[in-house]
Order: sequence, then C-alpha cells, then structure tokens
Amino acid sequence: MGKLLIVGTVAFDAIETPFGKTDKILGGAATFIGLAASQFDVDAAIVSVVGEDFPKEYLDLLEERNIDISALEVVKGGKTFFWKGKYHNDLNSRDTLVTELNVLADFNPIVPDGFKDSDVVMLGNLHPNIQMGVINQMEKRPKLIILDTMNFWMDHTLPELTEVIKKIDVLTINDEEARQLTGEYSLVKAAQKIFEMGPDYVVIKKGEHGALLFHEEQVFFAPALPLEDVFDPTGAGDTFAGGFSGYLAASEDFTFENLKKAVIHGSNLASFSVEKFGTERMLDLERDEVIIRLHQFKALTQFEIELH
Repeated sequence: MGKLLIVGTVAFDAIETPFGKTDKILGGAATFIGLAASQFDVDAAIVSVVGEDFPKEYLDLLEERNIDISALEVVKGGKTFFWKGKYHNDLNSRDTLVTELNVLADFNPIVPDGFKDSDVVMLGNLHPNIQMGVINQMEKRPKLIILDTMNFWMDHTLPELTEVIKKIDVLTINDEEARQLTGEYSLVKAAQKIFEMGPDYVVIKKGEHGALLFHEEQVFFAPALPLEDVFDPTGAGDTFAGGFSGYLAASEDFTFENLKKAVIHGSNLASFSVEKFGTERMLDLERDEVIIRLHQFKALTQFEIELH
C-alpha cells in the first residue's frame, strides 16, 4: 500500500446549474481528490485548513473513508473557504459569483510526520507558494509529484507557478489552461513546451471530450464516457486527479503504461462525480458500480481491425 499526500482546499460550495441549485455544501479540491483516492487501497492524508464553522459530520465522512485528517487544521473563530458559481446551459462554462478565501488566506501547510516520506504527492489547485511549501517539507523526493493548477494562478502568480512546475513529474490542466500557459494552440506543441518547463508527463483534460496523456514522443487519449445526465461538473477535475493519483499510489508503478491506466481510472470516477450535486455521488458510490463502468470504458475503445 503506497502513501498518498493530498494538498488542496476543503471548502463550502454553492452551485447553480440549469438543473437546480444548492445552498452551502461540502466541496473543495482536496475533498474530491480524497474521496476518489479512497476507492483504492492507499494510505492517504489531506493537508488543508477549515474554519470553526466546518461541520464535524463532514470531517467524520473523510475519516470513515480512511483518510488521515490530522493535518487538516481547524482555525478557531475562522470561516471556511467558500466558492459560489453558476453554470451556463452547456455546463462547460461558468461564472464565479462569490470567492471568500477566509482561513485559506493565511494558510501555512504542515505535512504530518508520517507522510513526509509519501510515495505520491497530489498538489491540488492552490497558491503555488503553498504547493512549494509542501514540496520543501518532504524528507525525500516522492516517487511522483502531481500538480493541478488553473488560469487564476497563471494570471496572478506565474513566476511562482513556474518555479513549482520545475519540481514536479506530472502536470494536469485543461486545454484552455495549456494554451494560456504555453501560448500554443496545438495541444501537442503545448505539451512539448510544458516538458521544457520540467515535468515528464502532461495530462490535458478536455471535459466531456476526454483527456490526453503526453510523455516524450508518446500520446495516449482516454475518452469521456457519454452520459445521459450531467448534473454538476464542479468536482470532475479534482475527482479525476484523485482517481489518477490514488491508483498510482496503490499500484506503485509509475511507467507510461500504468499512467495510461491511471487516466482511465480518473476518467471513470469523474464520470460519477458529475451525476449529482457536489460530493453526493462520490459519497454513495459502490465498488461494483465502479467496476461495471470500467468495463463500459473498455468496450467504448476496444476494437479489432485487420491491417494488410
């Protein structure tokens, strides 16, 4: 069983889509990553911060899934990070209505002693200085450091982000962000430019159009499963990251062939996440459902062809 260290937000979200809306519900990158990773035989811990307003029942939900929350700081008198967004009809675009950093504004991550030797570090979407702070606390270099980031950090903290990218093995971003980071419209050229920045692997997420994995001259494409109903895409990218990193930590195999499988596992779990609001679907997800859908993924892409 490998060790997985997860760094990211544990937060409140309020979401509005064409199918309905919620009040404050459980959200945050580290939450989705942790719930997805808990589908695998992995020793996982979350490094994050919440306020005193964060319900104990949410903390219990994480612990019940064998996620170590000893490094999840609770700030007395503090308020938890809150994000509110509204999705357009196509569910690919959204407007951020409210962002309240609250306790996240002064967050100083402390890696628990038992996870300073983690095999895999999953750096969820956060300020690059926080991500670097975690890397610097590791006693030895992890076998794999995965970084997820977004256009906000490219807009506001590009020098710091560039320094973190030098230290990592895998960068996961969406297609729009890959183009912004590199100035290249072609995703193949964008991946090549990112390699020059440091990482050995690049995962470019394309939402309902699947995900691309690049390594040296090799490319792998994983489709997204065509779904009848997409209810809330908020946690899909983080769920993908959790499935991807959780599978790799559990298997302890960091070859290109195994990263291809990790992309499928990430895509598979993300397909569940979008079926209900927030974390609801991930919290009631059964293992047999995961296996059935993995078979659907396999059937979607497997074919025989005679080549003469």
